[in-house]
Amino acid sequence: MAEERRRRALVIGGSTGGLLAAHHLRRRGWDVTIFERSAGDLADRGAGIGTQPDLFDVLRGIDIKFDDSHGVTIDERVCLDSHGEIIARYAHRSVSSAWDRVYRPLREAFPDQLYLRGARLVAVEQTGATVTATMEDGRRETGDLLIAADGGQSTVRGLLAPDIAPRYAGYAAWRGVIEETDLTPVEHEKLFNRLGFCLPRAELMLGMGVPGRNGDPRPGHRRYYWIWYRVAGKSGALRDIFTDATGRDHGTSIPPHLVREDVIAEIKAGAARTLAPQLAAIIARTPRPFPSAIFDLEQDRLVFGRVALLGDSAFIARPHIASGVTKAALDARSLARSLDEEPDIDAALARYERERVAYGKSIVARARYLGAHLEAMANGDANTPEQNPETVLREYARA
Repeated sequence: MAEERRRRALVIGGSTGGLLAAHHLRRRGWDVTIFERSAGDLADRGAGIGTQPDLFDVLRGIDIKFDDSHGVTIDERVCLDSHGEIIARYAHRSVSSAWDRVYRPLREAFPDQLYLRGARLVAVEQTGATVTATMEDGRRETGDLLIAADGGQSTVRGLLAPDIAPRYAGYAAWRGVIEETDLTPVEHEKLFNRLGFCLPRAELMLGMGVPGRNGDPRPGHRRYYWIWYRVAGKSGALRDIFTDATGRDHGTSIPPHLVREDVIAEIKAGAARTLAPQLAAIIARTPRPFPSAIFDLEQDRLVFGRVALLGDSAFIARPHIASGVTKAALDARSLARSLDEEPDIDAALARYERERVAYGKSIVARARYLGAHLEAMANGDANTPEQNPETVLREYARA
């Protein structure tokens, strides 16, 4: 009797979601190839992330060690006023980590010959029980399943469901990191092991200690990560911050090294005007702060024939809930389990869609709730009340 043919999956996107799906399917006997459009290493992308027990559990399921020791313990949430005084506290233990602390071991455990860089998807075709991906260089690959793990601006989703697109929330986030050793002793004592907030009107700033380069959790080798949400303001302001020195408009995100010096100077001056002095000083010492516009996305359909959307290609929750990596991990496990337990691929994909749509909608709704003040301010609602520090700390602890 001929040996049964191994099923093959094409994974579009080689970040954490794609790698998680690939590892889970390989453990279940699938042949998997990842196609990543970037030609460079992704390990230097991303910064701080929140961790949850679900993430630890999913990673353990593919023999990736990840626990509290790989992060920074956050003892409480605090809110600072414009003078730098703590005006609210909320005791809640959590562990912060770094995006590359998850990405790097996933990438190192995946075979290089099956991880194809510089592979830019241009077309998807389906015939019966197979799906074919065509790359920009003309390469064509066929499999039993295609997994779209190519992020919020998913090429796959754009090809198959062009009417489904992320929705701009009306504000942007600035991010940055500095080395732990660049904090003053006073800043370190007050902020590093706390989730520190500052709440100017039409803004929300928070920061926390995270592991250092290559996920290094050792004291003295870690970093401080901050994210600052700001309503864009006057017409054209959003476009301006994403336009580089040559006049090129990068849309809604821009590589950090292309952010104009005058834009960086303005963001640092703005921090000095409105934020707690400790946080403003940290931003002033951040070499290359960078912006990204805030979007969200929800939908009722995650499966298109033999194509399944996963991670941010399926749902985008605003970063207030810090669960993007965890959601991608749970998506990957759900898809792999469905394919493992349902002998028919189409039935398995239908089950995956049922399971993940409800969850995706719930976290999008939660993130919208946390960003409601900023969105209302962006929409010009003059009756929007001030943010209550105690409420913000409590609600973020529930995120």
